[in-house]
Amino acid sequence: MKRIEIIENGIYMILEITKEEQVKLLHFAAVPFNETDIVSERIHNEAFNLVELNLSGMDKPYERHGNKYIVTAPGYRMKYNGLKDERNALGRKIEITTYDEASEVYVTTHMQFYNQISIVRFWNEVTNKGKNQQTLEYISSFNYTGIEKEGLLPRDEKMRIHVPHHSWQREMNWQTYTLPEVGLEQVQPTIEQRSSNALEVTNVGNWSSKKYLPMGYLENTEVGSSLFWQIEHNGSWHWEIGDQNGHFYLNICGPDELNAHWFKELGMGDTFTSVPVAVGVTNKGFDEAMGELTRYRRVIRRPNKDNEELKIIFNDYMNSLWGDPTTEKEIPLIDAAAKAGCEYYCIDAGWYADGNWWDNVGEWQESKQRFPNGLKEVTAYIRKKGMIPGAWLELEVMGINCPKLKELDDTWFFIRHGKRVYDRSRYQLDFRNEKVRDYATEVIDRLINEYGIGYIKMDYNIEPGIGTEYEADSVGDGLLEHQRAYLAWLDYIFEKYPELIIENCSSGGLRMDYAMLARYSIQSTSDQENYLQYATIAANAPTGVTPEQAAVWSYPLEEGDKEEVVFNMVNSLLLRIHQSGHLARLSKERGSLVKEALDYYKTIRRDIKVATPFWPLGLSHFKDEWVCLGMKTEHKLYIAVWRRQGNKATKEIPLIGLVNNKVSIKCTYPSYASNQFEWQEASQKLTITLEPNTARLFEIEK
Repeated sequence: MKRIEIIENGIYMILEITKEEQVKLLHFAAVPFNETDIVSERIHNEAFNLVELNLSGMDKPYERHGNKYIVTAPGYRMKYNGLKDERNALGRKIEITTYDEASEVYVTTHMQFYNQISIVRFWNEVTNKGKNQQTLEYISSFNYTGIEKEGLLPRDEKMRIHVPHHSWQREMNWQTYTLPEVGLEQVQPTIEQRSSNALEVTNVGNWSSKKYLPMGYLENTEVGSSLFWQIEHNGSWHWEIGDQNGHFYLNICGPDELNAHWFKELGMGDTFTSVPVAVGVTNKGFDEAMGELTRYRRVIRRPNKDNEELKIIFNDYMNSLWGDPTTEKEIPLIDAAAKAGCEYYCIDAGWYADGNWWDNVGEWQESKQRFPNGLKEVTAYIRKKGMIPGAWLELEVMGINCPKLKELDDTWFFIRHGKRVYDRSRYQLDFRNEKVRDYATEVIDRLINEYGIGYIKMDYNIEPGIGTEYEADSVGDGLLEHQRAYLAWLDYIFEKYPELIIENCSSGGLRMDYAMLARYSIQSTSDQENYLQYATIAANAPTGVTPEQAAVWSYPLEEGDKEEVVFNMVNSLLLRIHQSGHLARLSKERGSLVKEALDYYKTIRRDIKVATPFWPLGLSHFKDEWVCLGMKTEHKLYIAVWRRQGNKATKEIPLIGLVNNKVSIKCTYPSYASNQFEWQEASQKLTITLEPNTARLFEIEK
């Protein structure tokens, strides 16, 4: 037996090579390893495997486990083949290779550490070095047994699982569960605890976050240690927590056969690379975990000016033109947006069609009916007003009534059961096809070169399901390769046009993942049309995306009061302002509040791009009366506070440990509100009094 101890960036990691030459991950935590925490008598053979790997036609012995990804074959019998330990520009890099003697399949587990960040990115490469073809049904990206082992309290009492539910207009909706609440309560002696059940959180399809964000947070409340993760994939993924041999495990993967209809044929010499997964640890709680993720996300993201400059976006859709643009309608809005201080101006949906456009999208030619003198007249006017023009696109689909369809064969589209796949009257284009990529590039070229477009809102409003069978080992394989081809196409576009800004939008935030967001500089957070509800989405947004990438709508109503404007503006002030509303029709007083907010934003955005989030009242829920989001830098705190309907006019905001007792605090927006708070030095609490449906922004000098 040999132990490999790794201590790096606050991560304590123990690997064991057993006398049978198996590799076990015994420990991955923010606290040191304690041998007595392991109660299982079955470390050897079936438990604590570094990698779970399933190939077709192999027996899975040992305990009954239902569909859980434990005791996979040959996962349970993989043997140690070598280790590489080096450093690169990012940090330490460890590679461990294991192999199966019978099949001659090798797996290299990659562990990329990041300097000063308590996160490791894991991925696995599977290579068939044998003479026989193998069918890969499953490969883990991260597998760790013993997630509950620290501490003395019963696991039913000390463990909390935080799941980020996520759906259209209900994004970043985190909920917390105990093990009994997800059906995993202890009913057997600890040393024997095992069952056929697991908590399974799964996404299948091309909308990566239509049900959940591809991430999670696991907390041991007794010892204060936490494990958190994000899956960096723009398609199907799966994570599960279950019991095995007296312990609980966390298993994370991309597409698999059981859930996502994925398998991959591996001929002699073929290699498959799993979806990357970032896994971190902390003993300082949820806020610190999200801070680490924020720092990590900034490291892995494509360097770009947009995330340095944080320019203000105006989009003509929400509470404004609603997808019905014309030259006549745009000009007064352009004037108003420029006067308010916006820096991008995006023409949203409809610019390419004379009338109803939903099922005929795909040609992306300007509508002469909407723009009699051409779209260029409008984009040039935007430039004249000092803003960068933008346009809405949905390049991955083609409407079933698009005239261009007459020119195309089935190789352009997803195919299942011999027929084209469509959803909501659109066909799904297949980016594995070079002609599809050339078509998409031509549209980008034309918008940039003919119309001077510098900003694209890239939307995506369908879900094509499990994938495509055309030239694929499985429909899930077709989907995965399409998704990787789309990412490669994005890389090409950004290499060709490094100054181009592209917003990631998928019916709002339904593809909020860091395969996409490592490339796109801006993420639409929601299509939520109720500004009061948007406060919860805005407050929780930094859990899913860095603040400087999180585009939040601010859309003052045409008829409203000044507090409605302020509430709208506070929604976005600590993130990325996605300004809308018909600014040309606002009263002078209400319009001045928009400009005041935008002017103020320009003074603080240099801090937002380096700040990390915190939640003095905890994460927000849609029924909460009071909502709070904080951003912290080395010398300053920014705090957004919202009050919705309820009966608690005053709220204490605890800042214990974040500031010294003697601080400088002021309400910075709106300027007319200066006396609605009190700082309590002794208790380090900010007491705020607000009317219902109002919001305020505060600055605190540490």
